[in-house]
Amino acid sequence: MFKPLSTDKAPAAIGPYSQAADVGNLIFISGQIPLDPQTMEFVSEDAGEQAHQVMKNLGAILNEAGLTYKHIAKANIYLDSMDDFATVNDVYASYLSEPYPARAAVEVGKLPKGAKVEIEAIAVKE
Repeated sequence: MFKPLSTDKAPAAIGPYSQAADVGNLIFISGQIPLDPQTMEFVSEDAGEQAHQVMKNLGAILNEAGLTYKHIAKANIYLDSMDDFATVNDVYASYLSEPYPARAAVEVGKLPKGAKVEIEAIAVKE
């Protein structure tokens, strides 16, 4: 059964979607962009600072589900420019530890609200 998850410690959905969907032993976390959950504004125009906010937003949703970054099994990173890959990769890695989740990282034409980075994830409950 599908159960939506949400927290005010992550940005409110800006469209017709849930922050996350709990479907039993899996949590599907919607793509997070670098919005500060209090102001709903970008934290910065810098890709590294945006990546930190995105990871904090993911962490808040994981926490709401009683999980941590260690529960992420798969992540997709969307970048508006592959020129930011190394910076975003370093930030992403700083929140995780081995064994690392499966992951894809791709450059896209445009992200919501002009973000430089968006990350979605699938987490597994233990």
